Amino acid sequence: MNSVSIIPVIGIPEIQPGDNLVRVVIEATRKNNISIISGDIIVFAQKIVSKSEGRMVKLSDVSPSSFAISLGKTLHKDPRIMEVILGETKRIVKMDSQESCKGRFIVETHIGVICANAGIDASNVSGGDTITLLPVDPDTSARKLVEGFKKELGVEVAVVITDTVGRPWRQGLTEIAIGCWGMKPLKDYKGQQDSKGYELRATVLAIADEIAGAAGLVMGKTDSIPVAIVRGYRYEPGGKGARELIRNPEEDLFR
Repeated sequence: MNSVSIIPVIGIPEIQPGDNLVRVVIEATRKNNISIISGDIIVFAQKIVSKSEGRMVKLSDVSPSSFAISLGKTLHKDPRIMEVILGETKRIVKMDSQESCKGRFIVETHIGVICANAGIDASNVSGGDTITLLPVDPDTSARKLVEGFKKELGVEVAVVITDTVGRPWRQGLTEIAIGCWGMKPLKDYKGQQDSKGYELRATVLAIADEIAGAAGLVMGKTDSIPVAIVRGYRYEPGGKGARELIRNPEEDLFR
């Protein structure tokens, strides 16, 4: 068993639309005397990926529909924000209008992630009138970053893009992988034997989510560290992205 280290990339500047995240990260690592090497997993907070891709909306430009206005009143939310949320929503999973619940609105996004408010966020965005949306296709975003590090440094790395979500039946938030490239996001142990010789029949680990959670320990929510490097974990190259983590509807007991 190899040891695994998690390295925060300090000094990432405020990201603007069109910024080259690969070059931004390379510059920050060099200032911190960190070398990116083949086998590293570069973990990006969703927020800076969204910013670089221009996935931001000014609320002053939003005209809410009658449905968004109605939902806004019910959920005690700005109807303009509700309009943006609805545009990012595939289906509504759960809503609670009680003020004590702060108008919880849980949805499935177009990329299959179940989260509050379709992942729309107003934190860490300059200007109180602006909100960020999730990347249109986080797996494609991750693939482009992997290709960028290969082009700039000649290294073979994996990239995981994370977002913060809550979980049913458990307190607290955690990081999950919404985008992944260069590594298989799942590790299937079915058919292998455990330390006692028993055959494993239904053991599939969400490796990309575990990487996301581990990186979240050094990235934090208030430390302005949106990138971390996970080093030493022997991942399996390949895979089809974080979309593999979405359970098929016919296998889902809770739909």
